[in-house]
Amino acid sequence: MNLPNTQSRRQFLRQTATAAAAAVAAPYVAPGTALGKDGAVAPSNRLTVGFLGLGSHGIGRNLQMFLSQPDVEPMALCDVDRRCIDAGLDCVRQRRGQAFTCPTTQDWREVIARDDIDAVMISTPDHWHVPLALAALRAGKDVICEKPTLTIAEGQALIETVRRYGAVFQLSTEDRSLPVYHRLAELVRNGRIGKLERILVTLPTNPPDAGDPTPQPVPPELDWEMWLGPAPWAPYRPGVHPFNWRWITDYSGGILADWGAHLFDTAQWANDTERSGPVEVEGTGTRHETGLYDTFYDYHLTYRYANGVEMQVKSGGVALRFEGREGWVGNNGWIGKLEASSQAILDSVIGPEETHLFTCPGGEHRNFLDCVKSRRDPYFPAEIGHRCSSVCHLGTLAMTLGRKLRWDPVGEQFLDDDAANRMRSRAMRAPWRL
Repeated sequence: MNLPNTQSRRQFLRQTATAAAAAVAAPYVAPGTALGKDGAVAPSNRLTVGFLGLGSHGIGRNLQMFLSQPDVEPMALCDVDRRCIDAGLDCVRQRRGQAFTCPTTQDWREVIARDDIDAVMISTPDHWHVPLALAALRAGKDVICEKPTLTIAEGQALIETVRRYGAVFQLSTEDRSLPVYHRLAELVRNGRIGKLERILVTLPTNPPDAGDPTPQPVPPELDWEMWLGPAPWAPYRPGVHPFNWRWITDYSGGILADWGAHLFDTAQWANDTERSGPVEVEGTGTRHETGLYDTFYDYHLTYRYANGVEMQVKSGGVALRFEGREGWVGNNGWIGKLEASSQAILDSVIGPEETHLFTCPGGEHRNFLDCVKSRRDPYFPAEIGHRCSSVCHLGTLAMTLGRKLRWDPVGEQFLDDDAANRMRSRAMRAPWRL
């Protein structure tokens, strides 16, 4: 189940973003368009969006995809790095004309304080995801935010805040809109392989080198204090910003959280545990003992669910496989071709009275916008996203503590393990708090 020579997830995202951008070519400054003529969306029906975080994914995926939607008005661009702001503004002007302008800032608080913004797209490093989302929700905004959460406690706070404010919230992943993963989940949920017994998940290894921890002067374009935010203070090191923060525990859960938030969602969706979780986890992993990067980059984990299903997770590629008493179904590689133990499974038709899982072929951005208007939950709302991220966190904690952990998915606490329970949350650097 190693990764074959197929396109990577990021290559796929770049291609779909480019295709979506080409699909919507209505001139932004045309008077008829501004009035909503000729099939365009009138200003009164557009949703205004502020963009927090303009790195490679923030621009290449999220900003591009929102600009491809005819009912979106970009109202503010924010990043702690002025170079990213400039790149984001160039991207918007390529789509909306060189005369386009909108406020830009290095301070996210200026964006969420604006009363002319309906929603925000958060594309920051992981340690800022939930603090920014909570602040935006409390300011009356709807939120779409990159995955994952940083801790279990942060996910719980997110759910409570979304409920309190009656907001629309989407954790930003495309998996549920991709036909192969939607089909996998529906086949399993509708019993095409019999009773589900085992899930096999393969995630990338992608080990970086240990990283150079030598401090360097902060680039003049970067607000390093704001980049750190709630994370422990640390000197600037070029190996952190703009991409490799993913391999540092203070800012992320590593490759397990980055990719696990994708494939674990389909696993939980198919297992009908998307609003619950496993009851036990154990495993081992490898990480650098010196240097800058300290998240697990190689791992082997076993999760067990109350319904008897066992999920085995290993590093070394990208693959999903569901094994039941009457067959198996899965795929190999990111958005790899659907495979099964029989052609009958592949050809199976889900009947009108069977389980049809909620999706949106237009993707997570289109789904979010539709739900902002309808006020229904998107396909990856706060609770489901939190439960998916929790699977990642449980695995990391089991490897960190070096022992089997028993988990109560109802009370969301470890059984008879005070040390593990303390690790459900992290301290935040003042003045930041949830």
